[in-house]
Amino acid sequence: MEKKIKVGVLGATGSVGQRFVQLLDGHPWFELGALFASERSAGKKYHEAARWFLPYEMPEAAADMVVRSINDIKDDEELAIMFSALPGSVAKDVERRCAQAGYCVASNVSVHRMEDDVPLVIPEVNSDHLAMIKRQKSERNWNGFIVTNPNCSTIVLALSLKPLMQFGIEEVRVATMQAVSGAGYAGVPSMAILDNIIPFIDREEDKMQSEPQKILGTLDADLRVREAAFTVCASCHRVPVMDGHTEAVWVKFEENVSESTIKEAFKSFHSDLKTPFAPEKPVILREEKDRPQPKLDRDACRGMAISVGRIRAGKMKNEIKYIAQGHNTVRGAAGASILNAEVMLERGYI
Repeated sequence: MEKKIKVGVLGATGSVGQRFVQLLDGHPWFELGALFASERSAGKKYHEAARWFLPYEMPEAAADMVVRSINDIKDDEELAIMFSALPGSVAKDVERRCAQAGYCVASNVSVHRMEDDVPLVIPEVNSDHLAMIKRQKSERNWNGFIVTNPNCSTIVLALSLKPLMQFGIEEVRVATMQAVSGAGYAGVPSMAILDNIIPFIDREEDKMQSEPQKILGTLDADLRVREAAFTVCASCHRVPVMDGHTEAVWVKFEENVSESTIKEAFKSFHSDLKTPFAPEKPVILREEKDRPQPKLDRDACRGMAISVGRIRAGKMKNEIKYIAQGHNTVRGAAGASILNAEVMLERGYI
């Protein structure tokens, strides 16, 4: 690409916003052009406004950028894409305003995910759903559009289920062990999580029980998603791990499927994507009996691949169970939005 495209980050001072800033530094296609946050951060240099806590140095290119208010976004910014990491309380209005003004909004936020004309995309799974952009722009009379990526736990689950769809899934049960970074910097007090497991994450189970059906559904000729027929039952838990969500998954199939067949399905699953953030292999089979583990596997393919392992028959008829694991703030958040934007750019939506 001869010239980089300038992009903005909405909610740049928060935990996912910081991950956007870190991942966009040195990106071969995108150049960070503006940082937006709340009024209390507006007017400050980024290094003054953001309490940086990632295990990387704050990018020099961003450190001295002046943070702007999300209420000060102009219709004619020299930006093509707005990556959104806004709090849900303000995201709906700001993202719609940006889409109306002509920007591509690549959102990590949940507020628009389940809307009928908004693509909810994992490119290796359902990139064809990007065709919904045409209907969204037409029906809403927008110059721009909104595309979302799923919840961080849903991405791990849906990526692991995609290679198994060919065998006819009837039911999925999943128990998550989710890292504290998923709650943000101040999300879980240390005295609450150390030496502890918290068996509740607000609205998480609802997202995991609804989003996979849209992602793994089929797109009709009228650019509407016909949701996948299987059900998902989820139980979500916060554990004292910094990064990396781990999930125990039970899948019931229409007919009996052997462990070796499931392993081969994971091994042979591949992606034709060739963009900068696309992993060479989106699902990696771990053969060791005690893998995957977040400490060992969360950074696979720069954090953009998930890992699966411990594949074995369940006790129920036609049931297979396994462990899936992925990096929640890279593949499950900022990295997912960036990959979506790369694919949209490559396919002419931007």
